Amino acid sequence: MSVGFLTPLLLSLAAVSLVHGQLQAGYISIDCGSPVNFNYIDIDTGISYTSDGTYIDTGINKNISSEYAYPKNPNLALPLSDLRSFPHGNKNCYTLPPAAGKGGLYLIRASFLYGNYDGEDKLPEFDLYLDVNLWSSVKFSNASDVVTIEIIITAVSDTVSVCLVNKGLGIPFISALELRPLNSSIYGTELENPVSLVLFKRLDIGYANGTGRYKDDIYDRIWSPYNSPSWDIVSTSSAININENGYKAPLEVISTAAMPRNGSDPLELSWTADADNSKFYVYMYFAEAQQLEKNQTRKFNISWNGSIMFGPLVPRYLYAATISNSEAFTGKEHRISIYKTGDATLPPILNAIEIYMAKQLDELPTFSEDVDAVLDIKRTYQVNKGWVGDPCGPKNYTWEGLECNYNVSLPPRIISLNLISSGLSGVISASVGNLSSLESLDLSNNHLAGPVPEFLKELKFLKFLNLEGNQLSGCVPTELVERSRAGLLTLRADEQNLCAQVHAKTRSKLLFQ
Repeated sequence: MSVGFLTPLLLSLAAVSLVHGQLQAGYISIDCGSPVNFNYIDIDTGISYTSDGTYIDTGINKNISSEYAYPKNPNLALPLSDLRSFPHGNKNCYTLPPAAGKGGLYLIRASFLYGNYDGEDKLPEFDLYLDVNLWSSVKFSNASDVVTIEIIITAVSDTVSVCLVNKGLGIPFISALELRPLNSSIYGTELENPVSLVLFKRLDIGYANGTGRYKDDIYDRIWSPYNSPSWDIVSTSSAININENGYKAPLEVISTAAMPRNGSDPLELSWTADADNSKFYVYMYFAEAQQLEKNQTRKFNISWNGSIMFGPLVPRYLYAATISNSEAFTGKEHRISIYKTGDATLPPILNAIEIYMAKQLDELPTFSEDVDAVLDIKRTYQVNKGWVGDPCGPKNYTWEGLECNYNVSLPPRIISLNLISSGLSGVISASVGNLSSLESLDLSNNHLAGPVPEFLKELKFLKFLNLEGNQLSGCVPTELVERSRAGLLTLRADEQNLCAQVHAKTRSKLLFQ
């Protein structure tokens, strides 16, 4: 995307790091690639970071090249000095357990600094997924480029998976991963289907020496300072009431505003999207910073692409308000104009703005009972096959040994489980029987013992079953034998599990189907 009004001032790495924050309840702050059990409070941000071993068990810890590190880069934020890379596996996932769990609203931020950590001086490109849906492609303009992406989501389960996917253009890596709980009453949309909001820009309009992050911002948002030569700045040192506004912009942001230097001009912001059908939600922050005289009036309207959307608005003195579009702004070209009404004596103001692009969550997560079952199988047998994230999603990155059935309107179901020669020991887990859509089950050439479980006969869709090469006792359930005789099931089992009631001809048939 190109952004015409954003080029004069960009949020620098220094602005990202210079903040005196504080630990907040519900925060998850991960310094990816830091030493094991290395927890610390970042002296620049005041935020408590933890190493990532609790959240992921794959990947390799790396440090960026000294050329890009401190002290040569004195403003480098500490979490960006190291990273975790993923040279093995196409999909590697962090599992985040937000405090409020399923249904909670969260801001998730991922940060990346390549810094020639691998000595290859070759910029990678990879994809980032949130659960089963594409979040963003991660690209770099140079080795010192810090890429930070944010998304607002409603959790669909008690955990959130952030997955890095290798698409053959370089090894994925990540420097920092953060989750912040949000008030569920804010950042709403009118879209009926599940949707996420990907941050496009968050601007502190008319900033006065802003630092980007502020301890009184309970959502720990990063505010990029922005100004224009055609604007004047208005500010106040008085406290502004943000308690009646759920968005709770930090005081340093809401205490400053911009207004057109020419009082008759509008205050305008514009941007260009990649696609004609891009949908945007805009959240504009207002607070009157000046004590107006009796003969002064500040009143204005807000239009989008020439169509009036809001107004007339009169910002309250020292009270914060947030205005947002109830329906998405759809299109490629976008222009927000804030202009005074005919009876106003003062120009319009704007204190801050957030712009998000709506992203439909079209892919559904795997059927929850299947997920519970296969996770229990993973724990029971300590399966080491890179089983991370959602078992069936994204579609091209299902777990090794699984096949899934996809339906447009229904969650994916696991229909095949292949754990041949996987070193399994113990009895056959009852969780296998909870994979109720299984059509194929191959547990051959392992060290499984105990009786052949009766619950296997409850797998009504089973068409292939292989139990050979184990130390199982007892008989294959009669119902499965009868289904095999009828040609409905390919059944393979060891001699001792094909019992006396199965005559020799049938036994031979079962063994070699």
